[in-house]
Amino acid sequence: MEKRLILRGAIAGAVAGLLAFVFARIFAEPQINKAIDYESGRDAAQEALDKAAGIPVGAPDPDIFSRTIQANVGIGVGMVFFGIAMGALFAVAYAVCLGRVGNLRPRNLAMLVALGGFLGMYLVPFLKYPANPPAIGHPDTIKDRGNLYLAMVVCSVVFLVGAVWLGKRLQPRFGNWNATLFAGAGYVVAIGIVMLLLPQLGELSANVHEYGHHATETPLPLTNSKGAIVYPGFPADVLFSFRFYSVAAQALLWASLGLVFAPMAERLLDPAIRASAKPAPKQPEPVGAA
Repeated sequence: MEKRLILRGAIAGAVAGLLAFVFARIFAEPQINKAIDYESGRDAAQEALDKAAGIPVGAPDPDIFSRTIQANVGIGVGMVFFGIAMGALFAVAYAVCLGRVGNLRPRNLAMLVALGGFLGMYLVPFLKYPANPPAIGHPDTIKDRGNLYLAMVVCSVVFLVGAVWLGKRLQPRFGNWNATLFAGAGYVVAIGIVMLLLPQLGELSANVHEYGHHATETPLPLTNSKGAIVYPGFPADVLFSFRFYSVAAQALLWASLGLVFAPMAERLLDPAIRASAKPAPKQPEPVGAA
């Protein structure tokens, strides 16, 4: 049973990843191109300042893949495989929750698990460390940023599982509604403490050394030796649009995952549905019928 659920989860994840890719290709990719154009212009302005100051300028590294390949094949394959991986994990979580979180229909459970996956694995970590387009982020902080984001994801998922367990334990005493509220409040408090303890990206050592204390890594206006602005800071509308479409793409992925997986799981798990799907046996003709 578990293997069949995981297979269906992987199929649903592939469909969800493909839909998310189409959405991201239409809406998010233009924002990425704007960010790359900003990065190119800022690099050119920085190079001019370095030349004027007598600082040697190194040649830029060549791109291994063109933007056309990255924007189509690269992100497409990446989103589909990401969807398959999330679909398999989704099916495992679904199998664990099956029969342990109340008397829910397979279809309803699938949508609740999808909602939990979206909240726990993406939206809550996003609130602390939101997605950034190209041109944002110091090269020396890549490892630290990855570790911090992974810590947020792990804490969010662990606390979410703990909230489900706490809700089940409190249900006999306080009822389903109050137990859900208490468990949800416990999750919010726990993840809020983690968010307060983890540092802001702008406070990482490499950023403080080069730019001073800031909340984020978003590039500030580039200035010359006299303090005059020679290139503006990163456009706020591009940053907002990129993050908005990133959340929307993930919401589409998890919603599609739940919607595609739900009927397959219900057909597999619900005996009444399986019985109705089978062709009715032929009735024997009465003896002596012409």
